Amino acid sequence: MVDRNIFVIIQARANSSRLKEKVLLPLCQKSVLEIMIERLSHFKDNIIVATTKNKEDDKIVSICKRVKVKYFRGDEEDVLKRYYEAAKAFDAKEGDIIVRVTADCPLIDQNILKQALDLYSVYECDYVSNTIIRTYPRGLDVEVFGFETLKEAEKRALEKYEREHVTPWIIKNKKTVPLIDDEDNSHYRLTLDEEDDYLAIKELYEILNCKSDFNYKTLIRTLKLFPYISAINQNVKQKEYEYSI
Repeated sequence: MVDRNIFVIIQARANSSRLKEKVLLPLCQKSVLEIMIERLSHFKDNIIVATTKNKEDDKIVSICKRVKVKYFRGDEEDVLKRYYEAAKAFDAKEGDIIVRVTADCPLIDQNILKQALDLYSVYECDYVSNTIIRTYPRGLDVEVFGFETLKEAEKRALEKYEREHVTPWIIKNKKTVPLIDDEDNSHYRLTLDEEDDYLAIKELYEILNCKSDFNYKTLIRTLKLFPYISAINQNVKQKEYEYSI
C-alpha cells in the first residue's frame, strides 16, 4: 500500500432527505456510522468525519468523540468545499492522498480501499474508484485522489451538482483508473438510502451474527446463499447522483 499521508474523509449528516438520520440508525446495538468506522479500523487514525454545522449533527460529533475519530464541521450543501476545508484543517498538503467515502455504506470493505490505494500508487493517474465501471455492489464505493486534485476541483468546479457531489468535476476533467471486481456484483444494492435498504442491511448483519469484521468474499457468499435479502430492497430506485449525504 502507498507510503504517503492518507486522509479518509467520511461525509455524514443527520438531515438526509429520504431516510432521516440514517447514519444514526441502530445496527447491531451501535449506530450505522460506528459500524462503518469499525469496518475501516485499519484506517482509524486516518479518518475524518466531515459533517455540518447544523444543530442536528451534534449527534454525529458526539459519536466521533466517543469512538475517538477526528471530525470537521463545514458547509451542508457545498460538500466539495467541506471536503477541501476538512483536509486543510488537518494539514493536508500536495502529495497527500484523499479517500472519499460516504456514511451510508455500513458494509464497506477496507480491503477494497487498500486495493484502490494500491492501484492509485501503480498508475500515474488523478483518480481511482470502483464506481467508474460498476462491478462492485452499490454501497461499497471508494474514491481515491490527490489533495492537489481536490484543491483544483474546489477552485474550478462551478455547477451546483459538482459542489454537492464532490467528484464529478474530477471525473470529467482528470485521468481516471477504474477498480474492477473479478466478477460483476453490481446488481447487489448495499447502500442505505431508504427503509427497505435498512431492512436488508439489518438482515445481513443478523445472519452474520452482528460481526463487523467479515470480508467482501463472505459478504457476497452470504448474498448468494440467502437471495431473499437482495429482494428486500430490489424496488428501491437509485437517485441520479447518489452522493448527497
